[in-house]
Amino acid sequence: MPPVLLTKRIEFAAAHRYIKPEWDEAKNRAVFGPCYNPPAHGHNYLLEVTVSGEVDPKTGMVINLFDLKRVLLAVIEEFDHKNLNLDMPYFTDLIPTSENFARLLWTKLEPQRDIGTLHTVRLCEDEDLYAEVTASGGLDVASVTRRYSLTAVQDGNQGREWDCFVTVHGRIDPVTGMVTDIGALDRLAHEKVVKALDRQDLRLVLDAEQITGEQLAGWIWKSLVSGVSSGRLANVRLVQSRDLTFDCSG
Repeated sequence: MPPVLLTKRIEFAAAHRYIKPEWDEAKNRAVFGPCYNPPAHGHNYLLEVTVSGEVDPKTGMVINLFDLKRVLLAVIEEFDHKNLNLDMPYFTDLIPTSENFARLLWTKLEPQRDIGTLHTVRLCEDEDLYAEVTASGGLDVASVTRRYSLTAVQDGNQGREWDCFVTVHGRIDPVTGMVTDIGALDRLAHEKVVKALDRQDLRLVLDAEQITGEQLAGWIWKSLVSGVSSGRLANVRLVQSRDLTFDCSG
């Protein structure tokens, strides 16, 4: 049988600020936007850790969940309710972006033999932004995913709320600590997707008699793919409801 993946979630709180002290205020604000604002801003982080392994024929488990939770609690205790910039020596010369933080947590978790083989570390700042590091990608690259929401009319029916998750994959910039310029991605997504679709009849925008979720996901992909400033567009996930999603990947 192929390996089975097991994912455990755990929450903690911490504060951070994006800043390069050697840059002046204008450049810091241009690159980091509101994330530069002093003194710092906090998050209720959600850490999702996925491990891979064979199912033990005796226990029926990949790993003992008690052991996994124990290790996760021990790792995040160091960061919980801390200012990452001021309290954590890891970020003395490193910006505590979600990408850098996820990578750091990977290095803390990977040596822990009690949790089996580490497969993915996903660090969610909130419901709208998360970064992900995987075993297949290596520690120099990551994915960052941003959520955008809109309401649009489909097939003449009452307006429906859609959530669009845009994932960009690439090398973590050693200077900024980011895979892509989130501010530029936000401007691109709002201009090409949210502004174009929000409160509109999708049949008129896409010039078709009927609009499926598959068509809409593909349209969003084509609208964004050439405009991503750094990294590469890896996935567009369109959530129609809690029971139905559409993905377009490349």
